[in-house]
Amino acid sequence: MNLADVTGHLAPLAFGIATIGPAIGVGIVVGKTVESVARQPELQGRLTGLMFLGIAFTEALAFIAIAVGFIPFP
Repeated sequence: MNLADVTGHLAPLAFGIATIGPAIGVGIVVGKTVESVARQPELQGRLTGLMFLGIAFTEALAFIAIAVGFIPFP
């Protein structure tokens, strides 16, 4: 077993672990949005839109990490 074999087997695992960061980020974004709506309920519509935008950007990183995990390395 050479280094290329080891790298090829660890890459999907590493990128899978890398998706933990965006999951934590989404949790923080949603939690802070709930706090903000509790403080200023009249801004709920605007905050909800901004929350979904933040979630979309955060999840894009997770989808990229998952996709890279499926790329076969030589």
